[in-house]
Amino acid sequence: MAVQKVSPYVAHVFVCTNDRGGARKSCADDNSELVKAALKRVVDEKGWKGNVRVSTSGCMGLCATGPNVMIYPQKVLFSGVSPDDVDGIVSAIERFVADG
Repeated sequence: MAVQKVSPYVAHVFVCTNDRGGARKSCADDNSELVKAALKRVVDEKGWKGNVRVSTSGCMGLCATGPNVMIYPQKVLFSGVSPDDVDGIVSAIERFVADG
């Protein structure tokens, strides 16, 4: 039987890495794996492990505007993300961590 609990994370960051193999636009087309790797590296460097989790996401249904990064429970969505946008995403996460 499932046990319901409160999430242990202040922020859970989902990075879509869905790859349709070129059949249609997908988040993987524009380096979403690099975005995920950079976010994981920053979370580690800042000592946020245990408070912030970066996870791979399958399709969010928003591929036309991807790559997409979604942060919960804050309900924040970043679309059209590139590795150059990681600093801005980290700034948002910093606010969430500070707010606890």
